[in-house]
Amino acid sequence: MLKEFKEFAMRGNVVDMAVGIIIGAAFGKIVTSLVNDMIMPPIGLALGSVDFSNLFVSLGGDFATVAAAETAGAPIIKYGVFINTVLDFTIVAFAIFLVIKGLNKLKRQQAAQPPAPPAPSAQEKLLTEIRDVLKAQSAR
Repeated sequence: MLKEFKEFAMRGNVVDMAVGIIIGAAFGKIVTSLVNDMIMPPIGLALGSVDFSNLFVSLGGDFATVAAAETAGAPIIKYGVFINTVLDFTIVAFAIFLVIKGLNKLKRQQAAQPPAPPAPSAQEKLLTEIRDVLKAQSAR
């Protein structure tokens, strides 16, 4: 059983998938930082100094901030965090779309080019020479 697991774990697909997941997680952190630290502050400023991470609806009292509501243990709906998450997802989905689009374009280009015929073997070359000699002799 250990041998089978080792064969499974060392397959190229499993290793490639693991690398993809690790890179995807790192990419997700980069996109989250991009959204939270670079995109949302100017949008919030344009909308009147709104901090999206602090947009919420309290279901159990009146609180000024998300932190205050969470400290009090009040149930809250953090729709600002949801907006940030949706924006994160949209950016990641668009980036993946661009990658897939590029890969599909490469595949189409490769499919459009017919593969080069294989070089003739030594036997085929010899037979071609014999044929040519016989044609030349019969033409005389």
